Amino acid sequence: MTDHTSLPDGLPVPEDDGAAGHLPGATMPHLELPGTGGTAIRLGALGTGRTVIYVYPLTGRPGVDMPAGWDSIPGARGCTPEACDFRDHYQDLLAAGADGVFGLSSQDTDYQREVVERLRLPFQMLSDTDRNLAQELGLPTFETSGLTLYKRLTLITRDGVIEHVFYPVFPTNQHARQVLTWLRDNPCRASRAAAG
Repeated sequence: MTDHTSLPDGLPVPEDDGAAGHLPGATMPHLELPGTGGTAIRLGALGTGRTVIYVYPLTGRPGVDMPAGWDSIPGARGCTPEACDFRDHYQDLLAAGADGVFGLSSQDTDYQREVVERLRLPFQMLSDTDRNLAQELGLPTFETSGLTLYKRLTLITRDGVIEHVFYPVFPTNQHARQVLTWLRDNPCRASRAAAG
């Protein structure tokens, strides 16, 4: 049985293939995605403050097998540890200047709602089953076992513009702390618009 809460040793480290290099400075599209809170979230209207949107491929569930060869795909394993790291540092992220935090994947809202409840996440997950954000922004994806999934990355948006991108993300169980460090090192009052 796979333990989704921890990362095994020896996972392949994802390399920066340049697939997110065009994102800093891009305008967030006027997409509405269903959230686990029961309402749609308009990505182009998140406000003038900073929002953290971490994009991930597929959260595992206890007793359910992951796609074949999951651990051998660079960057695939680790969605649950990543969500838990954002949960554990949620208040710190808000204190460091984030107005909101969202997880985003191509799983449907019912799937994500189970994850939010099981892991006791204090933020919403956004469902993009048709990968519309990938089409609008050119986000990187990968295919496995007949599924097209998002590659893991994190967007920091501010006033409707992508200010910073984390890509690739590794290790996932420390990623919220990486975002927290960046927020603290780049306070809003001193940062420049659309800095990469």
